[in-house]
Amino acid sequence: MSRSALVVIDVQESFRRRPVWAYASNPDIVGQVGRLVGAARERGDLVVWVLHAEPGTGGVFDPASGHVRLIEGLSAAPGEPTLVKTSHNAFTTTNLQQVLTTAGVREITVCGIRTEQCVETTARVGCDLGYQVTFVTDATVTFPTPHRDLPATATQEEILADPRTLSNEEMTARTEYALAGRFATIRTVAEVTGAVPAGARA
Repeated sequence: MSRSALVVIDVQESFRRRPVWAYASNPDIVGQVGRLVGAARERGDLVVWVLHAEPGTGGVFDPASGHVRLIEGLSAAPGEPTLVKTSHNAFTTTNLQQVLTTAGVREITVCGIRTEQCVETTARVGCDLGYQVTFVTDATVTFPTPHRDLPATATQEEILADPRTLSNEEMTARTEYALAGRFATIRTVAEVTGAVPAGARA
């Protein structure tokens, strides 16, 4: 039985197959997640892997594409569940809560892709379900986010040129602001792995 779990969300090849990956906030996500996974395993915490799938769409999130798999450099160890979701948060369309309950988990640490979407919504739902949540901000990835009025057909160059586009830094800061003290504790990889004391941002 483990009181704590690391939930790794959507760190999958699908994202690297999209042109927007060239503008990712944290292209070293595999290294950062790997450090978290290593520390969790050392502590005896449960590690849960979550992948996002959109069956039948024909895109990079369609399991038929072969890209709904962990990015190279990451792999689940024996006994570590790999769940597949079709919603943004990792709870709604999976048995994640059952997995955590069975393992006696009351505290979860979340990381993955995207910062303000799948990782944030998982943190919010986890908090609502009664878990103590840690959001590892530098083990998440986001992308420049266009204004809602920009046409869906806009190119990446047009998105970046639009002054209304929110930068990676702005998206991360907004997410931290919304979660901190309400739904989650914000930590860095260094803090979670014990490389620096909690509260001492590296």
